[in-house]
Amino acid sequence: MVSRRAFLQHATRLGTLAALAHAFPGFAAERSSAYPFTLGVASGSPKPNSVVIWTRLLPDVLNAGALPAVPYKVRWEVAQDAGFRQIVTHGFCMALPELAHSVHVDVIGLQPDRWYWYRFMLGDAVSAVARTRTAPALDAMPEELKLAVASCQHWEYGEYAAHRHIADANPDLVAFLGDYIYERGPYDLKHPVKPRLHEFESYTLADYRRRYAQYKSDAHLQAAHHVAPWILTWDDHEVSNDYANDQDERLDVNFLERRAAAYQAFYEHMPVRLFPSGEATPFAHMRIYERYDWGRLARFHVLDDRQYRSHQACPKPGRGGSRSVTDAECHERQDTTRTMLGQAQEKWLARGLANSVARWNVLTQQTFMAQASQTPLVQAAEARFWTDGWDGYPAARQRLFDDLQKSRAANPLVISGDVHTFYAADLQRNFYQPASPNNPVLATEFCGTSVTSTSRPQERTDRYVALNPHIKYGRSDQRGLMLMRLSPTLTETQFLALDDVSRADSGIRTLCRFVVEDGHPGVQLA
Repeated sequence: MVSRRAFLQHATRLGTLAALAHAFPGFAAERSSAYPFTLGVASGSPKPNSVVIWTRLLPDVLNAGALPAVPYKVRWEVAQDAGFRQIVTHGFCMALPELAHSVHVDVIGLQPDRWYWYRFMLGDAVSAVARTRTAPALDAMPEELKLAVASCQHWEYGEYAAHRHIADANPDLVAFLGDYIYERGPYDLKHPVKPRLHEFESYTLADYRRRYAQYKSDAHLQAAHHVAPWILTWDDHEVSNDYANDQDERLDVNFLERRAAAYQAFYEHMPVRLFPSGEATPFAHMRIYERYDWGRLARFHVLDDRQYRSHQACPKPGRGGSRSVTDAECHERQDTTRTMLGQAQEKWLARGLANSVARWNVLTQQTFMAQASQTPLVQAAEARFWTDGWDGYPAARQRLFDDLQKSRAANPLVISGDVHTFYAADLQRNFYQPASPNNPVLATEFCGTSVTSTSRPQERTDRYVALNPHIKYGRSDQRGLMLMRLSPTLTETQFLALDDVSRADSGIRTLCRFVVEDGHPGVQLA
């Protein structure tokens, strides 16, 4: 019998703690003295024959130590019906204290394009019952995909009414584009009407775990997880504001330790697969970029534009992070060696575009891709750009556009978040010139506003739209989500705005609706 300590050391050397959950050789408790499923359940990463289901055992949301630091044997079931009369598969998984008693089950052997229901059990305690689904078969052409898109949900800046509306919309799939948590803020359980001072900042694994537990305690966020599988990527606030690769704003020499803690907490709280990193510490690097096919209707190229990027150009002296610059002030911005995705991910994306047979190719990524000059484009050197977004990496953006053109991938769509603003934009090689046969529209971008996080005044956004004619719409004074319907002939996108982000019972309305027709890139007002 292998000792528990030796088995843990061996699993770490293999580069994955997740293996322990399915092959644990020691004692495991089979019940909890208090209800353990306070954070709900979730599913994600759907494939035609599999989906990841998730939960975390935590009886007291504000006290991680309330659960003894021992493994727990958790049962799980997947059924064809909500009443679990037709169970299709079941099993058990160990919830390990080393992974915050989180549970990840990659349920395999499922049928394509099917709805399923799942639940977890520990002793007499039964989790919420939630719904998930598999992707269609790779050669299928679905009639429609209903997709909800959200990002940026700072706890202290409002209620999660947007997630209640996601649940009510009954989507087939949810795409979350980053800033699921914000690293700053107190660990209480209220969504105050007014923003609070950021009393604490997360640095340690325990800090990040508390912050995720706080967020996932919200009933509306749980409801959005309970209706459909999610595909996810992260942005900066899952770690720290404006971090780039191995550097944060403070130029902290211990930043990589902090980043590894944040990456581990992300894995512990999300329905994602863990890819072996080859590192002695499994979460020193964590691959989040992945592609998901929805039959031949859509391919989602889910990107990571944080972990591999070059540092932001021309930061303030003694600091990292972003600022607004002109090329006259900052020649570094135009450096052709600078990257947003890293060389390996750029090549991976190019291959995925080149071999795609999907009707729609959806670049699922964090931040606004269209050029957004903050000053008139009288002379290129005088234009002012924010360096944390794609405008800080124009050569990398041009390489991506090159790959789009070379691949001839059908109907590229870019979906974005991060900037807390609704945008609809045409993407073209030369943003300084109008679209033409020599400067065609290559893709259509839809950027969603935030779930709660604040943004700039609308007057300034109106000015940016006027300065950048390829941006067809901009709205920064509203919080909400995007709802998209993809069919073989067109994609329809709705920008949905909450009436009042401070109210959990807020209503919602459609600000505008756009369509993109098959074979005709570019924003069209519906």
